[in-house]
Amino acid sequence: MAKDFSLDAASYLPLRDEVFFTLRDRILKGELSPGDRLMEIPLAEKLGVSRTPVREAIRLLEREGLAITIPRRGAQVARMTEKDLSDVLEVREALDELAAEKACKNMNDEIIEKLSAAMDEFKRAARSDDIKVIVEADEAFHHIIYEAADNPRLLSIVDNLKEQMYRFRFEYIRGEESYDTLISEHLSIIEGLKKKDVDFVKKMMHTHLQNQIEAVRQIIKNYD
Repeated sequence: MAKDFSLDAASYLPLRDEVFFTLRDRILKGELSPGDRLMEIPLAEKLGVSRTPVREAIRLLEREGLAITIPRRGAQVARMTEKDLSDVLEVREALDELAAEKACKNMNDEIIEKLSAAMDEFKRAARSDDIKVIVEADEAFHHIIYEAADNPRLLSIVDNLKEQMYRFRFEYIRGEESYDTLISEHLSIIEGLKKKDVDFVKKMMHTHLQNQIEAVRQIIKNYD
């Protein structure tokens, strides 16, 4: 591995997590490319740690779909595939429909205020040019809707799926041309929730997801 980098996460995190966040950041930024090998010894030397936190960090990367271990070859940065994209977002869409239906029933002024504040935060994030901050602001907006569904098991499943979606979401939001579309779609979702219009909210969340699927699908084709 020719890439030269060092740990850049917060020092209060467990060492495994520092290594994980450092490697994940490099993968998402494209500094580690699909197919690049993740060899424990060279990585440990570059990061100034032992092999154990590197090994544990690679396992976490595999959970997010960012790394894959191939027999007799070891771990490497995973390639994004259209099948992975379809599988993850197919599940997400089913969860979105359930969340939309339950959130509409539970909607009130307090939740609308939270969504509006999250929308304002997303707009500020979009002006920051920090993709990680923008992704987190987008996730925070959707998290409020899932919380409003008032189903802890649903929220737990979504949180687990979020890890698998992170790379696709990052790739979509990397393109600045998506920001205006995201803002417009978020605002429409808020209006639908205000009116407790289940069908409209479901339709908007479907459109919201499909736009991401098509954009990321094109990115994946460009990789090939």
